[in-house]
Amino acid sequence: MNGSPWKDTRILITGISGFVGPYLAKDLINKGAEVHGLIRRRADGSIPETILNKSIENELHLVEGNFEDISGVAQAIDEVEPEYIFHLGAQSFVPRSFTHPVETTQSNVLGTQNLLEAIRIKDLDTRLVFAGSSEEYGLVISSEKQYAEAKARYGTIFPEPEKIPEVPIKETNPLRPMSPYAVTKVCGEYLCRNYHSTYGFDTVVSRGFNHEGAGRGRMFVTSVVTRQVSQLVHHETDAIIIGNVNAFRDWSHVLDIVKGYELLAREGAAGDVYNQGSMRTTSVISYILLSLEGAGYTIQSLSTLKNGKEFSLPLVSDPAPVFGTAFEKTALDTAMLDRGLLFTLDDKGIEVKTDKGTVPVLFDPDRFRPSEVPILFSDTSKIQRLGFSVSHSVRDIIKSQLNYYLDPKNRVR
Repeated sequence: MNGSPWKDTRILITGISGFVGPYLAKDLINKGAEVHGLIRRRADGSIPETILNKSIENELHLVEGNFEDISGVAQAIDEVEPEYIFHLGAQSFVPRSFTHPVETTQSNVLGTQNLLEAIRIKDLDTRLVFAGSSEEYGLVISSEKQYAEAKARYGTIFPEPEKIPEVPIKETNPLRPMSPYAVTKVCGEYLCRNYHSTYGFDTVVSRGFNHEGAGRGRMFVTSVVTRQVSQLVHHETDAIIIGNVNAFRDWSHVLDIVKGYELLAREGAAGDVYNQGSMRTTSVISYILLSLEGAGYTIQSLSTLKNGKEFSLPLVSDPAPVFGTAFEKTALDTAMLDRGLLFTLDDKGIEVKTDKGTVPVLFDPDRFRPSEVPILFSDTSKIQRLGFSVSHSVRDIIKSQLNYYLDPKNRVR
């Protein structure tokens, strides 16, 4: 803590009871900051478990308020007078945004508008870091084949790609949001950028790619996978049930994302946008296999329940470049990225052959999104120029999640 630039700095975090907020709060408290968290009033006065799990309830200052209510936001700002605001508060579960689009818009757009307006009305001189999302990029074109399939499915692609592939994704990539959630994040980002250009606000935008770790909401795919693998180990289930295993995601450990938020708060250029990610991409099916490996299974091969697709030694490491970028990935992912290997609903599922027997991975059509983001793969050169680096691997993320699910109460919730 000695010599920390955060010592005695007043900070307000919205979304303090979510996944990332407690991690960020704990790190800043450890660095000597005075951290306040905006929280909805609870009828029973209880403290959210996400905060209790980090053991920061006695050092964190909770401020009651709902950022969908501008009066409450203004009161919180008066109370805290923050030097920095990390705006993490949002309805962040993409599938829920398809079934509750109005709720998602009210929380993510109106909430951001109210926060900005409260700052403007109060004439507060503060730096605001906005938690945008890689979902804003949406339909990223990775191959001519994928472009043709997307064109056939959606009819119109706007903007049309100027080059193919469009990965790794730079901040200058076109935005083609594919969910109500993603649309709200585009809107929230543009509000922050507009308040910078119109009113001179000191805002900086983080477009965070997927970030995971212990305590990630059980409805997010990495938790869906690692929880079921943990249940499998403890003989509480005999199969893994999942949706689209072809989706590729750029998964970071939450602690790397926290480090990036703090760096952007200190060093990011006002009005600018920065990707936060790992500069690697991993398929959902590889995440499943790596999770099984992390739980003690040796993966030998896999085969689909129908259609005769087979692959031996899928977890052999392959560091060869893809899309001009070298990163560690599985041989299975190379086949999917380079040769177009896909697993479809018609395959019904996959049998994973291991040293402990066969593990069924069954496809559930209800878990597929109405419109899918096929690949997320970040180019983080811009934030790296500020001094950012990744410290955790995909296996590190899986290890922290599997350890979390060693607690029986976490597995059964």
